[in-house]
Amino acid sequence: MKINHVFFLSIIVALTTGCTPKKTTDKKLHEPVADLFDVSLKPFYHGVASGDPLQDRVILWTRVTPDDSVSEISVRWEIASDENFSSIVKSDSLKTDPLRDYTVKVDVDGLQPNQHYYYRFHALGKTSQTGRTKTLSADALDSLKLAIVSCSNWEFGYFNAYNIIAGKEVDAVVHLGDYIYEYATGKYGDTTIGRIHLPKHEIISLQDYRTRYSQYHLDEGLRKVELRHPFITIWDDHEVANNVYTSGAQNHQPEEGDFNQRKAAAKQAYYEWLPIREGNKHYRSFTFGKLADLIMLDERLEGRTVQADSVTDPNFESDKRSMLGAEQLQWFENSLKNSKAAWKIIGNQVLFSDLDITGMYKNGMPKNLDAWDGYPAEKKRLEQFILQSKIENLIFVSGDTHASWAIETMMDNKDKSKKKQAIAVEFGTTSISSGNGNEGNPEDSVKAKEVKLMKLNPHVKYVNNRDHGYLLLTLYPQHAKAEWFYVETLRTIDNKEILGKKYTVEKDKYILQ
Repeated sequence: MKINHVFFLSIIVALTTGCTPKKTTDKKLHEPVADLFDVSLKPFYHGVASGDPLQDRVILWTRVTPDDSVSEISVRWEIASDENFSSIVKSDSLKTDPLRDYTVKVDVDGLQPNQHYYYRFHALGKTSQTGRTKTLSADALDSLKLAIVSCSNWEFGYFNAYNIIAGKEVDAVVHLGDYIYEYATGKYGDTTIGRIHLPKHEIISLQDYRTRYSQYHLDEGLRKVELRHPFITIWDDHEVANNVYTSGAQNHQPEEGDFNQRKAAAKQAYYEWLPIREGNKHYRSFTFGKLADLIMLDERLEGRTVQADSVTDPNFESDKRSMLGAEQLQWFENSLKNSKAAWKIIGNQVLFSDLDITGMYKNGMPKNLDAWDGYPAEKKRLEQFILQSKIENLIFVSGDTHASWAIETMMDNKDKSKKKQAIAVEFGTTSISSGNGNEGNPEDSVKAKEVKLMKLNPHVKYVNNRDHGYLLLTLYPQHAKAEWFYVETLRTIDNKEILGKKYTVEKDKYILQ
């Protein structure tokens, strides 16, 4: 029987960590994505990552891939204030096993606010790449820079925007969902690029979801950005299935088995493979000193009821239909009311602002019923709360649509003789790679639709449904700046980008300039 020997940092480490796996087998570990491995990173093929930073702690993550199926692997981690690890702040050992798909997650506390840290892992005789992370500030900040991203689809192309963000100085990367896609090969993508989903079928089981996360983590751009910046993530629908809600999904059929089992598998794989804190609610908030509060909402699995089929549905405006659920909605309102920060940033999966799409799409719907427009009663309650509670300097950052948006968010007064009142601004980020308008239509026709949509919606100041990239949101005490950067190609690994558009909003105003 072949024995796997592991790395001994020192005699003391060997005695205290027991670095040899408990037992081994003759069975080779089956890794469906093995052909994509960079052997120079063995056994840390998936890189390292950090996430959910707070003022005194951060999550560190990696995955250790053994050659053979072993019941347990000992892993040592270190975090230091310098890249050379001459000043190690903390270190310890833990174990991982097949029950966690050999992933490793550490919640490191006792850190200093607003400071960069460096971290690495040791296992199976090897040392991982050195990651860099950053804690949140406890004091006033001159500025805060967040990279806002969403919708990365392996089959549509390389995650070049991630690669570019890795080379920039940002305080955190905010991922608004669709970190993976559940579809089978060729169902939603561009297989001519040569990037084929694994497994090739639609993912349903725990092993399916694990394999898909494993594959996505092997994209060079994703590995690089997670190596350099902490992530703050929230799921949208494709982490489970298209247009998911608490008890079902558009892309889940009875022949695919029990939905709750599928949802549980999807959630387990998500928490295994992403650097996110476990054991609490998925919705949560982050405080960046006195400058900003970032409030991350769960608009899919916490309390969303099934989407309406039509605005003519007699129950369409019922207050029993919910996006957030009662508990999360109350938490959200309390978070807004209690915030002392200069800016309130809402990590929002789907668009909040009103959007008239009459005549824009083949289904003929005047509203996107999967967005906040599809839940009018709860949306009106929130609008009234924002207005009556005098919540100021509110910015929604939204994903899902694969398009860029700059919107002055208006509250529709019942008195049509009065002007609509702005209660926030909304910045939507385009997709990292998922298909947008011109993937299936001529560019000129997509541009014409953008013009038509802005005429229908004067509060929409900018829309781009053609380019892929990310949103860079920079906050200052007196104004906020939104910049949309677009990559040149998805078909090859490339780090060229252009600045597509820029808007600013002054403090205490909701006018985009």
